[in-house]
Amino acid sequence: MTQDTLNFIFIGLSFALYIGIAFRSKAGSTKEYYTAGGGVSPFANGMATAADWMSAATFISMAGTVAISGYDASRFLMGWTGGFVLLTVLMVPYLRKFNKATVPDFVGDRYYSKLARGVAVGCAIFICMTYIMGQMRGVGVVFSQLFGISITSGVITGGAIVFFYAGLGGMKGITYTQVAQYSVMAFAYTIPAIFIAMALTGNVIPQLGLIGNYTAGDEIVPFLQKMNNINTELGFSEYTSGKMSTLNMFCITAALMCGTAGLPHVIVRFFTVKDVRAVRKSACWTLAFIAVIYLTAPTIGAFSRVNLIEKLHDTAYTEAPAWFQEFEETGQMAWVDKNDDGKIQYYGPGMSEAGTFSVFQGKNPDYPTYEAPENQRIGKHGERLLANKADDSNPNELWFGNDIMVMANPHMAGLPMWVIALLMAGCIAAALSTAAGLLLVLSTSISHDLMKKILKPDLTDKEEVNYARFASFVALAVAVYFGINPPSAFIAKTVAFAFGLAASSFFPTLLMGIFSSRMNKQGAISGMIAGILFTFSYITYFQFLDGTPDQYLFGITPEGIGFVGMLVNFAVAFAVNAFTPRPPEHIIEMVENIHIPSSSTEKEKQDFEI
Repeated sequence: MTQDTLNFIFIGLSFALYIGIAFRSKAGSTKEYYTAGGGVSPFANGMATAADWMSAATFISMAGTVAISGYDASRFLMGWTGGFVLLTVLMVPYLRKFNKATVPDFVGDRYYSKLARGVAVGCAIFICMTYIMGQMRGVGVVFSQLFGISITSGVITGGAIVFFYAGLGGMKGITYTQVAQYSVMAFAYTIPAIFIAMALTGNVIPQLGLIGNYTAGDEIVPFLQKMNNINTELGFSEYTSGKMSTLNMFCITAALMCGTAGLPHVIVRFFTVKDVRAVRKSACWTLAFIAVIYLTAPTIGAFSRVNLIEKLHDTAYTEAPAWFQEFEETGQMAWVDKNDDGKIQYYGPGMSEAGTFSVFQGKNPDYPTYEAPENQRIGKHGERLLANKADDSNPNELWFGNDIMVMANPHMAGLPMWVIALLMAGCIAAALSTAAGLLLVLSTSISHDLMKKILKPDLTDKEEVNYARFASFVALAVAVYFGINPPSAFIAKTVAFAFGLAASSFFPTLLMGIFSSRMNKQGAISGMIAGILFTFSYITYFQFLDGTPDQYLFGITPEGIGFVGMLVNFAVAFAVNAFTPRPPEHIIEMVENIHIPSSSTEKEKQDFEI
């Protein structure tokens, strides 16, 4: 049986499971569409929330970032995990007591204003669209490698699948589909790591292998020392040292943390359980399930870097492993023979006087059309030629996308075919699970918070669900476009922008709404608008316009500017609040009441105001 056949079997079975669950869990009411009826068990919701959290950026891109950046990549690990703790401690128990099904619903009622609700809807759309374009890019990368098609075709295929089961089942269908997807992801992530840990370190536990000894070669040295030696010999900085500035590192980590606590698609997951006690139990289960992936990601990143260098560096192209040609064919890896010796060389900026290690001119590889003559498409060693001109300022000849490292890892380690097939199924599950959750938030923000609560209050349940499904289609069409043309080809970086937008808009607004009974609608609205506009403008200028790194504010990159945007939000909100009337007494009383432990769960168990 070939690898492709086994891939199709594993992925086909997983798809059949997801679609079957979507059919069995079809939403029949707005309550089931938005909150799965409010009856999901804490264990199941914990697993579903973890799946919602394990996006393509986490599953595919984070380990690739660790492989390339080493210590600097800890910003993603610290930011995303720390943010989830922040979310479960400061946010969800109190939001759950408000009994509001969506974040804009809470903002609209807490700040007693349709305008506040409308601004929150706009923020939710901005955040979720930025996030989902990263997920659709991840879907495209996986499908491209799996089916040997372009990333564009992969994005379109994945988008159609997401629309089918997310639009059909709503939150009810998504919840139980995500339980299955998490199970696939957990096995797909940990099993390859165990195999590779045993091969490189002789340790069956990957995390212990990372801090243990490297035993695969003749030498027995600490694995991290082996990583540092490999990096410095090839002109890269030490793997365990960081080169990012302390301020920028702090801002990115803080933006990811605060952005996590403001992400609407994660917050809404905790409305699917019956009461606040169940919320806390669900949060504990979620953290446990997340730990399985997050504690494994650094090991996968480090192991894949060792395997990549040992298998490819200074290897004749004609003797390169077969998997290299497979990734080369789909445009995920590329080789430019700069010195015409027929060998693949991988060098860092330290081997170049110019301090660069780019293989070719341009950000991404560009290829001649298939109609071009063969001598323009295929080199003398059989390699796939690029249309880009070579960058001769450095000796590096190997290019690969960061996001391909997780998928390439089992190939590089020579793992069994069934392990590779399982990993491919896990990669697809990761991208689809988060995309489905984001799509639901987008559709509910438009159908429930915009149409039902602002524009057409007389909508029936059936009309509201239909609006939600139509909004899903429109939102997904836009997401597919930006998945094909993303602001960054690097998935984790694109997703980091979404976290920055969430940190600068929802996080301060929700925090003030929960803990400051004196915050009024004028302050909250002004803060949200100022925070998200500042952050969005900064990202747009440096990603799409003529901004250059030397113009960064205090050296802070677009990934970390959300933290500054958050401070802008707080500052504007409190300044405006100081010169405008205090909130009505019933709002002040409502905010103060949610901090009082209740002796009865009767209020907590009441139906949401859908």
